[in-house]
Amino acid sequence: MNFPLILFVLLVITGSILLLDMLFFKKRRAEGENEPWWIEYPKSFFPIILIVFSLRSFVIEPFKIPSGSMIPTLLVGDFILVNKYTYGIRLPVINKKVWDINEPQRGDVLVFRYPEDPSIDYIKRIVGLPGDIITYHNKQLIINGETIKTDYEGDYKYVESGFGYIYSDRYTEHLASEGHSILINQDVKGIQFSNVRQFEFRENCKYSRTGFTCEVPQGHYFTLGDNRDSSSDSRYWGFVPEQNIVGKAFMIWWNFGDFGRIGQTIK
Repeated sequence: MNFPLILFVLLVITGSILLLDMLFFKKRRAEGENEPWWIEYPKSFFPIILIVFSLRSFVIEPFKIPSGSMIPTLLVGDFILVNKYTYGIRLPVINKKVWDINEPQRGDVLVFRYPEDPSIDYIKRIVGLPGDIITYHNKQLIINGETIKTDYEGDYKYVESGFGYIYSDRYTEHLASEGHSILINQDVKGIQFSNVRQFEFRENCKYSRTGFTCEVPQGHYFTLGDNRDSSSDSRYWGFVPEQNIVGKAFMIWWNFGDFGRIGQTIK
């Protein structure tokens, strides 16, 4: 369901009725005559729809985490807030940028439109900027020839639907100035070749038995899930075009199963 489009249509309808009433219908009503319901209701809902549409389009948009690809940073069922303006102002519905503010940075948790189906929103972490050379070899991330430092934190287990407990190793990855946690499952291969698609700029990537190397094209970004061995990400479906960016995730505002997560910032 394209909720921004639905809001936009409702905004146009209610706003048009309000305008028509001001210009024509109001003048034709007898003094003291009540507004008909088809004018009264749209006029009442227009300010509310305008506020919601403006906030979701230009300021903050809520999302719910549906999968475990970003564990341990984000858990299934987390409700998060996404900053819509930090990377620039975009026209609603068509998502076209009209004003640059900041560029996405390595380590940002990014919400974007899935390249294979833009009607679906994905959330991953940016590891590659335009022009970067990204290598993932034996589950070690290397960017522009520099091995990214990781520190072992300990064991981590979580429940995955239909599989029971999943056991992984938890590390702190120093991708940006502030480290973040990732999971590595030593029992799973670093790349599942059967899941690699023929995506745009596929020729920029070379795959081997132990991993891959990709050069990020201009205007695109390379993303990975923090749950490295349980994530569908740029390894498999390619690069994220700049025009697909929705915003930067910055806070968990609700979780029905764990109230302690409410208000946590997303690193």
